[in-house]
Amino acid sequence: MDVYLPIANLSVNGLWIVALGGLTGVLSGLFGVGGGFLTTPLLIFYGIPPTVAAASASTQVTGASVTGVLAHGARRGVDYRMGAVMVAGGVLGSGIGALLFRFFRSIGQIDVVISALYVILLGTIGLLMARESIQLLRGTASSQAARRRHHPLVANLPMRWRFYGSGLYISPLAPLIVGIAVGILTMLMGVGGGFILVPAMLYILGMSANVVVGTSLFNILFVTMASTIMHSLTTKAVDIVLVFLLLIGSVTGAQIGSQIAVKAKPEMLRLILAAIVLAVAFRMFLGLFYQPDEIYTLYPL
Repeated sequence: MDVYLPIANLSVNGLWIVALGGLTGVLSGLFGVGGGFLTTPLLIFYGIPPTVAAASASTQVTGASVTGVLAHGARRGVDYRMGAVMVAGGVLGSGIGALLFRFFRSIGQIDVVISALYVILLGTIGLLMARESIQLLRGTASSQAARRRHHPLVANLPMRWRFYGSGLYISPLAPLIVGIAVGILTMLMGVGGGFILVPAMLYILGMSANVVVGTSLFNILFVTMASTIMHSLTTKAVDIVLVFLLLIGSVTGAQIGSQIAVKAKPEMLRLILAAIVLAVAFRMFLGLFYQPDEIYTLYPL
């Protein structure tokens, strides 16, 4: 079933795109990462221009996050106060990211920047998550790691608030800064930022594991909304037909993923996520060096 994408200016197999949306939806509900970290590179591998893939993926992640937030919220797995602070930072970061996206696109380097960011961030985070997951599964992780609290730098920040849902008493500046970073990445990479946000919430903010996934999805929902608006107003690279196909699969997939997340072992989930992250990073790394079928592409100014 071929479907024409007006913004990407090419035809795609609609069933494959729906299946891709379903896969990212499952990841969204399962890991709280929004699925965008996988959507964008897979769309690029399929042949979608990186700018269109990044802009459209952030829009699709919004839809996938809605069902995930509702599912986790029903189980009291969302710290809404923590999420609101990170959303404020995310909206600010989206504005900064839009300016950076526009700048790199104007000098013709946005494709390289997107790929390089994926390699660096996914590779680093994947290795850290894999190492700790293996330690936990083997029972060699220290008791201090099991009782992890927030990072020492977070403890030194002024103006502390109580975040009852997470069981924390920390400065709101910490989640605000995390939110800004996620907002910038959402604009540049078309991701919900969850693959950065979830480790940051666990290892930097020291949040309770039972609210991390739901709070991550809550933040992703609003930040991707903001980034979608930014892309629509600035880059004009959102392909609504592509987004619609992705959403058909992702909305259902998010519900399935949230059901599996309740029953699965957290350490095993993190190890699986780390393996996926590293595989995508390796594929993006290879893409930076081998010669593509088309040496160059043309875009209307």
